[in-house]
Amino acid sequence: MSKIFETPLYPYERHPDQTAETPIRRKVVIVGAGPIGLAAAIDLAQQGVEAIVLDDNDKVSFGSRAICFAKRPLEILDRLGAGKPMVEKGVEWDVGKVFFDDRQVYEFNLLPEDGHEFPAFINLQQYYFEEYLVRRVHELQDAGAPIEIRGRNKVLKVEDKGDHTVLHVDTPEGPYDLEADWLIACDGAGSPIRSMLGLDFVGRVFEDNFLIADVIMDADFPTERWFWFDPPFNRGQSALLHKQPDGVWRIDLQLGWDIDKEEEKKPENVIPRLKAMLGDDVKFDLEWVSIYTFQCRRMEKFRQGRVLFAGDAAHQVSPFGARGANSGLQDTDNLIWKLKLVMEGKASESLLDTYDTERVHGADENILNSSRSTDFITPKSEMSRVLRDAVLDLSEHYDFARPLVNSGRLSVPCTYDGSPLNSADALDGPERTRPGSPCPDVPLKDGYLLPKLADKFTLLTIDADAPDEIEEDGITVTRLALSTREDPSQLLKDRYLGDAPSGVYLIRPDQHVAARRPSYDEKLFRAAIRRATGKE
Repeated sequence: MSKIFETPLYPYERHPDQTAETPIRRKVVIVGAGPIGLAAAIDLAQQGVEAIVLDDNDKVSFGSRAICFAKRPLEILDRLGAGKPMVEKGVEWDVGKVFFDDRQVYEFNLLPEDGHEFPAFINLQQYYFEEYLVRRVHELQDAGAPIEIRGRNKVLKVEDKGDHTVLHVDTPEGPYDLEADWLIACDGAGSPIRSMLGLDFVGRVFEDNFLIADVIMDADFPTERWFWFDPPFNRGQSALLHKQPDGVWRIDLQLGWDIDKEEEKKPENVIPRLKAMLGDDVKFDLEWVSIYTFQCRRMEKFRQGRVLFAGDAAHQVSPFGARGANSGLQDTDNLIWKLKLVMEGKASESLLDTYDTERVHGADENILNSSRSTDFITPKSEMSRVLRDAVLDLSEHYDFARPLVNSGRLSVPCTYDGSPLNSADALDGPERTRPGSPCPDVPLKDGYLLPKLADKFTLLTIDADAPDEIEEDGITVTRLALSTREDPSQLLKDRYLGDAPSGVYLIRPDQHVAARRPSYDEKLFRAAIRRATGKE
């Protein structure tokens, strides 16, 4: 078992800002050194933008918490320098099995196709995830990047000054004030920053509770996601089993609404539940226990002037489906390139309104799927339960019923359909690469496609001619020329051309498609660049 959560990884150190005669102005201050805050800071620093992270803690979080990380967030993390260490440490899986009562009714594969650098999912304790991100921060600091984490710096108050914010910060050596051109709130579901600004969530809280238990055991269960409806060991409820590194297993047990949470977390009450599930002969030790309530809620707006909210501070979903940390990483992936352009004067502040538009769209998509999962897992009436159980019975024998089973629709990347940054689709190509879509990966002769599309605007040409570089209103777009003649797997053609003989794509810095056409048209692509940066 890892003990990293007991060791300060960013201990308090006195900073010159604390003794300045007048508050020091910083470009970007991030509140919260969890996964989302650290990812935002790393993204900024890698692009040369100063990022200061404040956190009232000095170490990684205790307990597994978020454990399932999907393919798209792993691709984002690879761009940030942490994806491959996570995969090396994590437990890879792509198969899930669904059980009803005491029998398996069906199984599914989340990545049945080849040609991707990263797996469908890995399981990895959140404290490892945070450790790898902190290590990456230290690597960047050693290389001279403008990034720092200030541990045991607790924000007590935020003042909105229109063109900046003022933060009143407490430390072990007393308070100080700090100014920020931009403030990114990544301080979790209970976000103090959100409360300080008088903001709140809208949405649903479901009347049910689930026990999370991380147990250390030597078990021979396969590396798969197992989900039970109405199992013999938890009648009338549900259960979930996942494998993690270091012999740690995540078990979720539905408990119902009317419970005493403190009583249910006591080992003398948890252990009998686990023995009923695992059997008396399985030896295990409890590592971490918690109880959570399903919540599907979000802020009405993720941008509040010079304050930007991301991750759980902006939205909450129930854990089934692995949408929390995965969607938070897509928040920062969407936000940082836009903020950088605004700070450089290459785009107006209105571009940040599209962060709100696109990520509210993503949050609503997650909330919809998560709410549907919750309603299926916890039927609200006897008739709903009868219908649900009929679907489960049918799914054992009939393919048509299986898409109706919802044990937690697992996280998929968001496509920004209807975004104001998209140009009209002009290529009769695959639906999966329409404007607004995240680019699917493809193996190339010298690696994979996605790393070649990171942190910049790219003109991807496939069997088409175009200039090697375009300058449009301060934005530089560089060409990546590929040919299907050098694509023996045909995956490039399948994923980007379909039946079209050629194609030209404008790719955003977050690897989402902004525009696509069968060939290069200078006037139309310059217009697409302006649109993708909020200028049309």
